[in-house]
Formats: sequence, structure tokens, C-alpha cells
Amino acid sequence: MNLRHSLLAALVAVLWGLNFVAIDFGLHANGREVSPLLFVAMRFLLVVFPWIFFIRKPDVSWKAIIGVGVFMSAGQFGLLYLAMALGMPAGLASLVLQAQVLLTVLLAAGFLRERPSRSQLAGVVLGVAGLAVVAVGRSAVAPVLPLIIVLGAALSWAAGNVIARQAKAASGLGLVVWSGAVVPLPLAGLSLLVDGPDAVFGTLADLQPATILSALYTAIFASLVGYGIWNRLLASYPSSAVVPFTLLVPVVGMSAAWLALGEVPTPAELAGGLLLLGGVATAVLTGRGRLNQRQVLRLGQRRGAGLAPVLAPVLVPGLGAGLRTGEADDDGRLAAEAGIRAGAREPDAR
Repeated sequence: MNLRHSLLAALVAVLWGLNFVAIDFGLHANGREVSPLLFVAMRFLLVVFPWIFFIRKPDVSWKAIIGVGVFMSAGQFGLLYLAMALGMPAGLASLVLQAQVLLTVLLAAGFLRERPSRSQLAGVVLGVAGLAVVAVGRSAVAPVLPLIIVLGAALSWAAGNVIARQAKAASGLGLVVWSGAVVPLPLAGLSLLVDGPDAVFGTLADLQPATILSALYTAIFASLVGYGIWNRLLASYPSSAVVPFTLLVPVVGMSAAWLALGEVPTPAELAGGLLLLGGVATAVLTGRGRLNQRQVLRLGQRRGAGLAPVLAPVLVPGLGAGLRTGEADDDGRLAAEAGIRAGAREPDAR
């Protein structure tokens, strides 16, 4: 990615890291517990209205819009908020949720037929080992159920990543707003069934300022700004040219939780977290993306003999598009041939 898009991706990581602390404040405002499902419905009501009247529907299928809404929005946040309401620390949640990167590798292999490289598979194994250490460390001090629920949220996010990548919406913000319309009514209805009408209407009648501010932050900054940028970048670049920036999320999230909430991870949670992040880094930073032959030829024709051989070895890591050695050699040969042919024609062009 270019510098501007890289800075935008880093901004998203910061917004999302702070998001976990904002959620925790909203769920436990002044000692009053807010229904997690109702809270998610409130968040996405603010995501959708009034913006849906001013932002055009993205040029993707309704199936894609509903899929992103169900998995990336309702599924991910419904489960995340539930886990945090059950006692999952905000900082640890920001860490465990990054399992979505490893799960995206597996889902992309299954549904997009993007074969993972050996390094990506090694990253998955390392990340799973880290999660196991976190689970063992967590079970020693608290119930492990919230951890499992966060992993379910990570799986839902991974599914949303694959759908968003496949849809390639030109408007990331449009996809956030229109897919968000899937969330409020189903989750509000589910909250009525699970929590009961008295709890729901009691919460709405006595909303705390911290809950309102939390809902505004998560809706405007985490969803509209954060996911608007995120979905646009996913549509423009290979998945793992974007996804590595989520490695910054737990750094921001755990630091913010330590400063604002006094959360300090146990040694086992910290060790497992480092293993998990090591697995994520291995999966997304060491794969090589396959250069498209037609793109290489076009680049060679435009830039002459000097550029194509330089482009050939550039790492463009794709979540499920790892290169084997023979494929890398083929792409290098194609790039060189493109450059030679373009260079031979260059004097005539001038």
C-alpha cells in the first residue's frame, strides 16, 4: 500500500484498539449493566440513521450486503459484547479477537480457493498454540466461556472479511451503512426475548451518559470511520496487505485497558498472546502474492525494461495466496521477459 493508505490503516487500528475500552465503559456504566445485544442494536441504529438516506447503496449484490451485515456486524459484535458483559477483559478481548486473521486464512482457502503457503500454515499452528496457552491461563483465574465466545466473534469477523473481499465494494462507507441495517431489529428483538421487556425498556429509560458516549464512539469512529476505511482498503488490496495492521489493535487495546481500566494480563495470558501475535505475523507477513501475468506485462510495457525485473520479487502477501518456489520463478521470468520486450519497443515509442 502507498503511504497514505498505510497511515489510514494504522488509524483504523488505533480507533479499534480504543473501541474495546469504550465498549467496556458503556456496558458497565455507573455500575449498571446494559444488555449486550441491546447495546449492539443501539450502536448500529446510529451507524445506519440518518446516513442511509444520504449514502448510495454500494454496487454489490444484496447477498453480499446481508452477508457482511450478518457476519462482520451482527455476529462479530453481538458475540464480542456478550463476552465482555460476561467478564472478558477489554484488553484481552482486543488480543484474542485477532484470531480472525488466522481464521481468515482458513476460510479463504476453503471458499476462495486461495491455497495457504507453508509459512501461513505455520502461523496458524503457532496462533492456535498461543490461544491454547491463553485459554489455560484464563481458566486458572476465570471461566473460559467468554474466551470461547470471543473466538466465535473472531470466526464471524473472518467470514465477513472473506465476503467483503469477494464483493469488492467501491464504497467502503456505503457497505458499512447498508450492511449495518441488518443489525438493529434482529438484535433488539433477540434482546427482548433473552433479557425481557422490563430490562430492555428500563435500560432505555435510564440511559447513562457513559453508555450514550460509548455508543456514539463505537458507531461513528469504530464503525463509520474505521470500517468505512477498512472495507475500502480490502476492496483495493490483497487481504493481507491490509490485515497486518490489525496487529496494532491489541497493542493499543491492552495499553488503553491498562491505563483506563487497570487491567494487567497474567503471565500465561501475556505469553499466549505473544504466541498468538507471532502466529498472526507469520501468517500475514511472510506469504508471497502471485503477480498476475497480464498485470506484469502491462507494467513492463508502460515502464520499460528497468521496472519489471524490480517488481518481480516484491512481496505482496495474500492471506491465502502463498507462492511456491516454482511459481515465484515463473513470475520473475515473466516479469523479466515483459521488461525486455517493452525495452526493445521503447526507442520506437519515443
